[in-house]
Amino acid sequence: MAELTQEQRESYWKYNVKLTTTLLVIWFVVTYLLGGVWADVLNEITIGGFPLGYYIAAQGSLAIFVIEIAVYAKLMNAKDLEYGIREE
Repeated sequence: MAELTQEQRESYWKYNVKLTTTLLVIWFVVTYLLGGVWADVLNEITIGGFPLGYYIAAQGSLAIFVIEIAVYAKLMNAKDLEYGIREE
């Protein structure tokens, strides 16, 4: 593995922070806003006999979080390859 320049380190870190922030905002919207604040409105819609607000709070936020973990891992692995960073 080649040593990264300061510019490459800053670019890599900026990408990481931007990606993490984006994923956390998505998770906040799904968990707090959809599963909490707007749950009453969403509960008017039923899926499989369950109100949508309840379903999002109980299952949806967890599913989104697991999907975000996979997305983060995939995107950061691609970025690691781009910068020549490998786990030993």
